[in-house]
Amino acid sequence: MTTTTYYPISEETARNAHNLNSMSDYRPGSATAEYRAAVDEAAALVAEKKAKVSPFYHEKLDLLLDRYARRLADYYNAYYRNEASCPSILVSGGGNFPVNKKNKQNARRDRLWEEYNAVQGILDQIKSTGTGAVDLADPHAREILTEQLNAYQKELDTAKEANAFYRKHKTLDGCPGISRKDLEWLTRPGVFNAGENGTPLELYGCPFPSYHLQSIRGYIKRAQDRLAELDRRQAEQAQPAENLQFDGGEIVRNLEADRLQILFDEKPDEDMRAALKSNGFRWSPRYSAWQRQLTANAEAAARRVLGIK
Repeated sequence: MTTTTYYPISEETARNAHNLNSMSDYRPGSATAEYRAAVDEAAALVAEKKAKVSPFYHEKLDLLLDRYARRLADYYNAYYRNEASCPSILVSGGGNFPVNKKNKQNARRDRLWEEYNAVQGILDQIKSTGTGAVDLADPHAREILTEQLNAYQKELDTAKEANAFYRKHKTLDGCPGISRKDLEWLTRPGVFNAGENGTPLELYGCPFPSYHLQSIRGYIKRAQDRLAELDRRQAEQAQPAENLQFDGGEIVRNLEADRLQILFDEKPDEDMRAALKSNGFRWSPRYSAWQRQLTANAEAAARRVLGIK
């Protein structure tokens, strides 16, 4: 369930801005209504997204929605304050018109437009949430990866069967796994002769050429690799985390954060900091540690930088 929080819009400022820039009467509550309608659209987008992605991402989506609602309210209030700072010449007339003040207002309007675009960018973040690589910290990661792997394998099997069917029958009519839409696209006439990109049947003599099959195999390999990485991480988490002491600090395998961390008793010198950075370690103020993702390569890099055998 998505809970929407609305932030206050200054109706008084919105009314003043309207009266200084329009000949018509201000409709009470219209600024708040416009703001809430925009937030409601974002909330609908979040609800739609939640239905498609793992529950692991739901909290992030709620935070993005709240950030959008808050920053959009800040934008609206700042916009109305700016619009109320100087009247339109069509409303006030040209006599003693404050030109310099209007120029400042216009410059501020440009900056506010940049802020508005940044706020709308949060909607893009909502749309992209959960669409990238599966986060292995997601408790549903194995389920998602297995589902992906099975789907890719089914797609590969269907493509190979279609190629074999076409080689034997020289047609795709009645071919299992080929939808009507796919069939119409693969057999549409005259495209190649018209000088456009031809169908795979025209160009390669089969519905699914080798490059397409290789692409699917690549997806399968990546899903298998991610599952193997998940197995490795879960095996590590089942073992007790042992810190490695060295002269001046210790190496910590933080399983919860999925980070290999180097904690120094004192701030390392410039050369050591440069070596850490060149080996992928970054300073974490939260943990007061130099860290990178917990992998075998990270442990080897830590030993190399610290000169530990």
